[in-house]
Amino acid sequence: MLRPKRLISSFIMSAGVLIAAPSAWSQAGTDVYAGDWPDYNGNMAAQRYSPLDQINADNVDSLEIAWRFSTQNFGPTADFNNPSTPLEIDGVLYVNIGTTRNIAALDATTGQVLWLWRPQEGARFDSAPRKGAGRGVAFWADGDTQRVIDITPGFFLVSLDAKTGIPDPNFGDNGRVDLFTGLRNATGFDDIDIGSSAPPFVMNDVVVVGPAHRVGMRPRSKSNVKGDVRGFDARTGKLLWTFHTIPERGEIGFETWLDDGVEFTGNAGVWAPMSGDPDLGIVYLPVESATGDRYGGDRPGDNLFANALVALDIKTGERKWHFQLIHHDIWDWDNPAAPILADLPNGKKVVMQVTKQSWVYTFDRLTGEPVWPIEERSVPMSDVPGEWTSPTQPFPTRPAPFDRQGFTEDDLVDFTPEILAQAKEAIKGFRLSPNLYTPPSLAEGSPDGTVGVLSLPSATGGANWEGAALDPETGIIYIPSRTDVAVLTVGKDESSDLAYSQAFGVRVPRVGGLPIVKPPYGRITAINMDSGDHVFQIANADTPNEISSNRLLQGIDIPRTGVPTRSGVFVTKTLLFSGEGGGGPWASPIFRAHDKMTGEILAEIELPNNQTGQPFTYEANGKQYIAMFVGGSGSAAELVAYALP
Repeated sequence: MLRPKRLISSFIMSAGVLIAAPSAWSQAGTDVYAGDWPDYNGNMAAQRYSPLDQINADNVDSLEIAWRFSTQNFGPTADFNNPSTPLEIDGVLYVNIGTTRNIAALDATTGQVLWLWRPQEGARFDSAPRKGAGRGVAFWADGDTQRVIDITPGFFLVSLDAKTGIPDPNFGDNGRVDLFTGLRNATGFDDIDIGSSAPPFVMNDVVVVGPAHRVGMRPRSKSNVKGDVRGFDARTGKLLWTFHTIPERGEIGFETWLDDGVEFTGNAGVWAPMSGDPDLGIVYLPVESATGDRYGGDRPGDNLFANALVALDIKTGERKWHFQLIHHDIWDWDNPAAPILADLPNGKKVVMQVTKQSWVYTFDRLTGEPVWPIEERSVPMSDVPGEWTSPTQPFPTRPAPFDRQGFTEDDLVDFTPEILAQAKEAIKGFRLSPNLYTPPSLAEGSPDGTVGVLSLPSATGGANWEGAALDPETGIIYIPSRTDVAVLTVGKDESSDLAYSQAFGVRVPRVGGLPIVKPPYGRITAINMDSGDHVFQIANADTPNEISSNRLLQGIDIPRTGVPTRSGVFVTKTLLFSGEGGGGPWASPIFRAHDKMTGEILAEIELPNNQTGQPFTYEANGKQYIAMFVGGSGSAAELVAYALP
């Protein structure tokens, strides 16, 4: 029997690496159809689907905890909210843990630590805009060569031997590539505002890195680092190509920037996970907003390629096609999730982008042609001094929105006539948003005396980074979403060179502790993507006690309201699974199995804590497991795995 060893790597950022020799290495299988979960969203198509059916409607209520792995002692400080999704390949889980984003390999049947690698980044970590565990790692293999690839908080691309955790000496500089090298607009700042929390995307021997920045409601400057997307050789770490999400003179899209804002504006990165079609050799980029989430007067124009879905040749970085979903975004409705690819039952090969504004934009994934018409419609214009807004925005004609869009008196909470009357009183002083694209307004000095716009959805969706799940057998997509009102208001920004940014002190009104909007507050919507028709829509959770026990509702029977959180979902051959997720109040530690054709709840499984990472499933040694990170309530994050007795 091989005994565990302790190895010290010479890699400058590495610490001790623990190694054991599990029998799991001898297993075979690298996709969901072999029982693995080798990509962040299950497969490169981002479908969050597995054909496993050992756990089914007949026995799902018998699930019990198979093992638990605590992150309590992994990191300089406890990790309470791990949002990551581990990968499972050949009986081994590859996970991100700890605030410094350590990488560990675990036995998928027991949770035993097989090896651990931890970055030690010093000042690079201290100034990083995206600290924490991140959302997961990537995996690449070429025969017996297997690598775990990740992006550190300090913005290094690292490649580790999947069997040992030792950095690959042939990749970059002894296992790492410095992603600060080659950035545009990176000079002039004491710390560089760029990093990543999503895993890199690996396909056809190319590693694609999309950057993320600090939250931009009140950016420190109208100038920022540009969010270029880059492709690297998976074997060597060599830079293969760079795609300019903010184009330079002479490049396509430059004409959509109407003045010199194209020179100093930054962001427009890809903070969400990506997806791709290995046969077509295309990677799909869900590009975010440009600098300034609430004010864009310094960057007039439509601002390509911000807020666009962009298809690139993964070998060259050449743009194949693009579609801009929002022109000149000032709502912070950047593309939040990996586009989902599918060969639908009707034969169409599509790519679908779920969005914060609650649409599923659907295209032919080779040509970029919309599957259903997308119409440019007139929208309200801004009256904020100096702002530029697009006179039209693209509106999909199908499918219908999966969550509420726009906010009027018809959306006010109305459990009783008294509550409705209080809600009407509470919104006095605000503008409403009968049009989805009603722009932000001034907190002070507005011509109508209002202090902001009440808007639906908020900057957190609709949909968000949790994305959706797609059943390739039926063509049904399952989308978790939230209904949470935002106030869009801007004020003078004395702390930067921006004229305006998000104003302080203006809050969304409430009614006696109740949300101003009527429920459901969170939902899961099933849509048949063959036809574009909705199949069902259910609340994502029971009515929380904070609602049902509210003093204004005594003696009133409240229907199931759901909660405004980020539910994690995946779908199997027989079932739809959902957690209540995080990102908002009232979530409970309940995991549910649903009939995937009706949404009916078939089982409720109690979790040790709230679901924080995306749930997933895999098979190891003949047994199907369902696992996810849970956390919150002051407890360190845990990876918990369930199986049948």
